[in-house]
Amino acid sequence: MKTHMPNTISGFSKLSKSEKIEWLLETYFTEKDNARALVERYWNADDKLQKLHDEFIENTISNYYLPLGIAPNFLINDSTLAIPMAIEESSVVAAASKAAKFWLQRGGFKAKVLSTEKIGQVHFIYQGDTKKLEAFFKHVKPKLLSDTASITQSMERRGGGILDIKLRNKSADLPNYYQLHATFETMDAMGANFINTCLEQFAATFKSEALLYEAFNDQEKAINIVMSILSNYVPECLVHAEVSCKIEDLKSKDIPHPMEFAQKFKQAVDIAKVEPYRAVTHNKGIMNGIDAVVLATGNDFRAIEAGVHAYAAKDGTYTSLTHCSIENGIFKFWIEIPLALGTVGGLTSIHPLVKFALEMLQKPTAKALMQIVAVAGLAQNFGAVKSLTTTGIQEGHMKMHLMNILNQFEATETEKSQLIAHFKTNVVSHSSVVEAIENLRQ
Repeated sequence: MKTHMPNTISGFSKLSKSEKIEWLLETYFTEKDNARALVERYWNADDKLQKLHDEFIENTISNYYLPLGIAPNFLINDSTLAIPMAIEESSVVAAASKAAKFWLQRGGFKAKVLSTEKIGQVHFIYQGDTKKLEAFFKHVKPKLLSDTASITQSMERRGGGILDIKLRNKSADLPNYYQLHATFETMDAMGANFINTCLEQFAATFKSEALLYEAFNDQEKAINIVMSILSNYVPECLVHAEVSCKIEDLKSKDIPHPMEFAQKFKQAVDIAKVEPYRAVTHNKGIMNGIDAVVLATGNDFRAIEAGVHAYAAKDGTYTSLTHCSIENGIFKFWIEIPLALGTVGGLTSIHPLVKFALEMLQKPTAKALMQIVAVAGLAQNFGAVKSLTTTGIQEGHMKMHLMNILNQFEATETEKSQLIAHFKTNVVSHSSVVEAIENLRQ
């Protein structure tokens, strides 16, 4: 007997936006008018633009805003850029900007793309003689490529396409498990749809040709395709970014003793290399910068996160993504990181602010964007480690967070002005701000 659970609904996706909202309000909210007003307040006044946003995903009811900030003064390979960052966390944009300004006077950032190879796999089960499977793969490989010719022709005109297909025997890890491991070059596109379309054609050709292969017995002909999907782990889609200068050139207002600073900074990075508890937070700081630029440029930050963290653990232990050296009087700080990014296709072509962000970055190629994003992550990490090893992280972070606390307590502009002045010379904490607000209001 079918039962209807409370608060469930059938056919929700078929309702209009207003009907979806009304159902939500009736089902989950007590202050319905306030909730409705909040949802509608975040609609775009331009109906055409709002419709565009509504069609990005399914079941949309409103827009969820994130601040779009700008970190200026990034000198990257001798060109100066202002970098767009979409993020909600206090002090991230400030830290990136401060790091950019620091290195602007010390030669700036250098970056280069090491490789751009992306990966997709057809996972399948084969119960039979491995030697016969290897012979079949050698026989069918040309047809795998020819059957995708219509899919790849446009990409090939731009210089990309399928680089190679290999048969991998994974049966030692899982009984009867094999895969077609394919590598791709997707140029300025992130390439997910291109790769997945090619993989699904590989799977169809592989399965149908197996049925015709005379050397297979009936069991061997029945290759079971489990799935065909790109991998977000792209260890051969790598970019390198670095900063370096003479140790004495590190001297600044907040670095009075440059050698002492350099040594302590390197120790902090070295700790993140050997201590996973620290490495996770260390790398999270890197991703503060990376995710913010990835999101601002319409790329998939979840895919980037997954691939980056897998790369951080590629040698069996989770470790720092950044590295530091002090050699021959030179301080050097660098990152090597996998980034599969695109500047054409997806949201890059249709989201107005993404187009704005890419134009701000001088309409970069995918390789140029890889360099910019890696630099943003390195700058963010430099700023965080510099704060940790000098003033401590909370001094700057909590002063940036002060405004959030004041807004939480609905401080007036006059109160904000007085309290900001007060906390220029006092330690910021949530409790100290609350106490100051209460004292002011008394």
